[in-house]
Order: sequence, then C-alpha cells, then structure tokens
Amino acid sequence: MKNIILVLALFISALAGCKNTPSVKKDKFTNPVIYADVPDMDIIRVGSDYYMVSTTMHLMPGAPIMRSKDLVNWEIVSYLFDEIKDSPLYDLEGGNVYGQGQWASSLRYHNGKFYVLFATNRPQRTYIYETEDPTGKWKKISEFDRTFHDASLLFDDDGKVYLAYGSGQIRITELKSDLSDVKPDGLDVVVIKGKEDGFPNLLEGTHLCKYNDKYYMFLIWWPQGGIRTQLCFRSDQIGGPYESKVILSDFMDRLGAGVAQGCIVDTEDGDWYGFLFQDRGAVGRVPVLMPCRWEDGWPILGNEEGKVPKVMEKPIQGFNATPLVISDNFDTDKLALNWQWNHNPDNNLWSLSERPGYMRLKTGKVVETIFETRNILSQRTEGPKCSGIISMDISNMKDGDIAGLGAYCAEPGLISVAMEGNKKYLVMTDRDQEKARVDLSVDKIYLRMDCDFNTDNAKFFYSVDKENWIQLGTEFHMIYNLKHFMGNRFAIYNYATKAAGGYVDVDYFEYAKSE
Repeated sequence: MKNIILVLALFISALAGCKNTPSVKKDKFTNPVIYADVPDMDIIRVGSDYYMVSTTMHLMPGAPIMRSKDLVNWEIVSYLFDEIKDSPLYDLEGGNVYGQGQWASSLRYHNGKFYVLFATNRPQRTYIYETEDPTGKWKKISEFDRTFHDASLLFDDDGKVYLAYGSGQIRITELKSDLSDVKPDGLDVVVIKGKEDGFPNLLEGTHLCKYNDKYYMFLIWWPQGGIRTQLCFRSDQIGGPYESKVILSDFMDRLGAGVAQGCIVDTEDGDWYGFLFQDRGAVGRVPVLMPCRWEDGWPILGNEEGKVPKVMEKPIQGFNATPLVISDNFDTDKLALNWQWNHNPDNNLWSLSERPGYMRLKTGKVVETIFETRNILSQRTEGPKCSGIISMDISNMKDGDIAGLGAYCAEPGLISVAMEGNKKYLVMTDRDQEKARVDLSVDKIYLRMDCDFNTDNAKFFYSVDKENWIQLGTEFHMIYNLKHFMGNRFAIYNYATKAAGGYVDVDYFEYAKSE
C-alpha cells in the first residue's frame, strides 16, 4: 500500500509540474522580412549557416554577401569585389553606370568552395568569383564577353555544370567543368520559348536547382493585366521538356505589387521556405519570407490559402536581431561594411585617419551635379520609418563646395551646406529645384532626414545644438524608378562646383528605425 501511495504522490506531483510549466513562446517576424532594398536575392544553406547575395548595381564595394542563422536576421560579411575597372564609366569618366553595374547574381556551394556568378550591362560581361571563406576575399576566376541575363548556376550530380538564363526565352547552356568558358560540344538549348509556350510579357529571374532527381526552375512572370507572379518549371531532364505551375500570385498588403522572383531554401530539420522580393515604392525592392510546402512534387509558396503571411514564426528560434543599417562614429581605421560608395571611390579623397574619429570627405574634381560625384557615402533606408542624423564640421569648405545629407536616388532630395564666396548657406533641394535657403554662420552643423515609407515622404531638419531642430523646405516625395534601379539611400556627400581642395569632417551618423 505504501508503494502505491508513493507512486500516486509522484504522479500527482508530476502532473502539477506539467501544469505550472509555461509554454515556450516562439519569436515571430513581420514581412517584409528585410524592409530595405535587397533585391535579386539568391540564398543557400551550408550546414547551419545561410548565405545570400543581392544586387547593388553601381555601388562599391559591390555584390554584398550576407549571412544568417535564422533566415530573418542578416549581416553583411563581405563583398564580391571592391571595384570594377573594366570601363572608365565606373570612375564616372565619360558617363556613368547608374543601374547598369552588377545585376542579379547566382550563389552556390560546391566541393568546399563558394561560387558567385553575375553579369554587368555595361560592359556586356559575365563574371564568376570563388572563395573558400565567404567572410573573406573573393577571387575572380572567369570572365565572359557576353551577358548571361539573370543566370543561375547548377553543379549537377554527374559533375556537369549548367547555366539557366534569359529574358522572354530561357536557355540552358553547359559550361566547362573548370567554369572557364562555355563547353563547345555541351548542351545549349532553349527550354522555355516564352510567348510560344504561353508566357508572353516578362519572363526572367531564373533560379535553377535539383531536388529528388528533378530539375526545378523558378521564374518571374508578369501576365497581361495581372501582377508579378512566381512560376515554377520542372523536368526529369536538364534539357527538358519542362512543365509549369503558378506557385504564388499574391501582393501581400500592397495592392498590385506581386511578391515574386527569388528561390527556395531548406532548414537542417527539413522544412522549406521561399525567399522572394516585392517592389515597395521608394524604399526599394524588399525581401519577403514565406512557407514552402511540397505538393505532388511541386514547391507551393505561401500559407494554405496561397497568401504570403504578414506575421510568421521565425523558422529557427533563439537568434537576436542584427542591424543592416547602422549608426557609425567613424572611430575605427576601417569603414564598416554597411557603407557603400557611388561608383568606384577615389580612395585619395576620403580618410578615417587624417582626423581620427571623423570621416573626412575631400573634393577632387569640379562637377556640375551630385550625379557626377564618386565619393558619395551611403547606406540603405528602412521601412516603415527611419531617421538619420549627421554632425559635420564645415569649416574647411571652399567657394562652390556643396556638402550635406540626402535621400539619394535618381531624383534626390537634399539638405546641403553651400559655400558661395565667403558665405555659407543651408539649402534644401527637391530634385533640381531649390525649395528653401537660410544663412549659416557656424562651423559645425547637425543635419537630419526623416523617412516615412507609408507615404514615401521625407523631411529635412537642421540644428546648431542637436536639441532644437528646424525643418527646412517642403516635404520631399521619394520615388523609385529604373534610372538607378535602386531604393532611396541615406547619402553623405561633398563635391566642388568651382575648385577642388575643400573638405568636410563628419563626426558621426546616427540612425534610428521605427514602426
């Protein structure tokens, strides 16, 4: 009897313990998973780490490589290249490459090495880089004098290597095993004929993978009168024939802006997720994360209703947020990876060491507009709302110099210190139109830009003490267009319109994001 009572007591105690143990609350995230301009993503998993490459067009260093543990929080760990020297246009000599630099890239891992393939529109070339350490330096191993548009790289099980690429028509081409060139006697075939196969209008953004002995191609399609739609093509043979299926047609919470173009990736536990992007106005093209489930051998994206969830549980729990846009005191001898320059920078015209704790931006060439300025230092903006502040020493500006903070894109809004003769003015411009001007009699100024991507509007403020802020000019309406193919960015700049040799010292960039 005593044994029975003891067992009963232990059982009741165990039940009580279970009742009092709180359930583990799982962390969630809100889509867009990255509310910033990170387009054309390609993502792979290597062990427990996820790696992503995306497009930054004319910015340098270019082709950011990001890493994540949970598919939600991403950090920049390297860039594919520091600059492109194949044309003087990248130095803003004789023209520019706005929107024409590095386009959609393909990221792969094979036999202990990471590979990235990408194409540039000016000049018309394709490059392949490799590394054993994605957080370190990358090496260019191949260069093709042609553009493989939106190409996707596949290392097949039999050792063969293929590219899938194109716009309208999609072609698969075999490469040499060392990736040095197209294989002369290899496969080279159009596998999707676009309009002839029932897909008129846009058909591009290829992502090619192999799963359970089938070949899958993910393509964006824009049907007549419809929205950007995600298609999947599959075949038992790399050269086709391919059958197709719409695997997502949804604009989430932005009417008409279809979520499409991207890839799928699995977790160590065998769960699958889709990672696509959405055109979201002035902030740019933003990544969206969603479930992926396999039905009859097809990867179907979204929830059971075929919609992108606005709020989801994080695929992998237990990892803290990592910022993509950062505040910076410029107190190290190396520029943070979050910053990029406009075209190839002139490294003689900026310094973190000449005045320790400051970013010195010097003028080196007389130009007419900000678009001719290489040393524009920028970071992404983020939604729904964000704000950036700089503190700038303007005591060494020269006549004709213009320096400040702005929403930089093809049609920028700027708050600038303009040196005219021996006088300084603070000027707010909307595109190329001056909207407001005030006299300045100080050598140090604080400038602030507030962005609201619910309305795509920005406001500019200035202060002489960082306590009392005064709005300058009108509200600026930010836009996204194809001239730069890029969302608005926080930009810090200094350029000369009369004579080179002046400089400004930026003490810090202070950043905040809000809902």
